[in-house]
Amino acid sequence: MTCLECNKQLDHSEHKLAMESLGVELCQAHRKRMVKLIESHKTPVEAIQLYYGLKEAGVTAMLEWWDGTKSIDIAISRVKLNIEIDAEYHMLTHEQAINDLEEAMHSFKNGFTTIRIPHVLIKYYLKETVNNILGIMEGLRVHIKAI
Repeated sequence: MTCLECNKQLDHSEHKLAMESLGVELCQAHRKRMVKLIESHKTPVEAIQLYYGLKEAGVTAMLEWWDGTKSIDIAISRVKLNIEIDAEYHMLTHEQAINDLEEAMHSFKNGFTTIRIPHVLIKYYLKETVNNILGIMEGLRVHIKAI
């Protein structure tokens, strides 16, 4: 049991607290940093879990990256991929649909692809979600080289 960020050995209580609060193995310092991020940006816990799942797969990603208009849950700048976590399901209104479309348009105009991932996929199928993102990244790499 080591911290996924700094590789510090975790004692049982640190491990238990991190797993209960965030679902990832983090030392006290890094857990507090993630809790602060959640409080300040309303970052979904699943975004943190996906971030560390991608990190474990060798992907360099950024949490809560500012794209000039809004904060993106996870950005992978090497392939110009923005990932938004849909943390709540509710009836989709036309206002939310048009806002999502406008956000995708702004990202696309800046050369970025935005995907939205339901939080339940990360909660129950993290490994499969990471593998699918790796596949998306492969496809984006091919198109970036082609341009």
